[in-house]
Amino acid sequence: MTHGGQQGFDVRVDWALPGARALVEGGATTVAVVDVLSFTTTLSAAVERGSAVRPHRFYQESARAEAAALGAVCAVGRSVAGPGEVSLSPASVLAAEPVPRLVLPSPNGSAICEVLADLGVEVVGGALRNATAVDSRLAGRPGPVGVVAAGERWVGDGSLRPAVEDLWGAGAVVDALVGARPRASLSPEAAVARAAWLAVRDDVTSALRACASGVELRDKGFGADVDIAAAVDVSDVVPVLVDGWFRPAT
Repeated sequence: MTHGGQQGFDVRVDWALPGARALVEGGATTVAVVDVLSFTTTLSAAVERGSAVRPHRFYQESARAEAAALGAVCAVGRSVAGPGEVSLSPASVLAAEPVPRLVLPSPNGSAICEVLADLGVEVVGGALRNATAVDSRLAGRPGPVGVVAAGERWVGDGSLRPAVEDLWGAGAVVDALVGARPRASLSPEAAVARAAWLAVRDDVTSALRACASGVELRDKGFGADVDIAAAVDVSDVVPVLVDGWFRPAT
């Protein structure tokens, strides 16, 4: 099947890198990438604090080399970050001194953003913390818009593990878009994402803590990251990828 099968709808949702490509092949000219735990949550926090953020699809040596070449700080692995160091943890970004330029590697959301930029579409970083702000950007763009739930990868074969938190995040963006563009048509996939979000919206913190990714982070000592990701609409900053760097939308 080509193009993800969502032609004819104004708002479309798909999964991971193949889904991102399908959205572009189907005509989407603006795509919001949602990786709630944690790339786009961390991205949102960093851009809010004045950092230009460069996504990087590979760990870790190549990211360090790119950061050095660009005069940027490279985020370190979450589990090895020391006091004051920035990692993929949004709590680390909020606790550290802001940096002018940050290279932020991740195997899912960051990789998807890089590939979408190479495909020539506008790339927006979406999360629960800025969902309504993101809709204001998407609502004014021409043509169909796409939302990518980044998902996770299974250990072993690296295949997609659909991550429910990214479905909720995509649904939050879609729900905000419905408010801004009430006549916009939703693909069935977009409608399901929105319904999933509405089912947890009233207690999203508990839902995030209980989902597989949330439990994994809490068990590793990163429960603060889950709670930061659950803070809905605390930011009006929309990260947009321009010339390789995420900066606030003007």
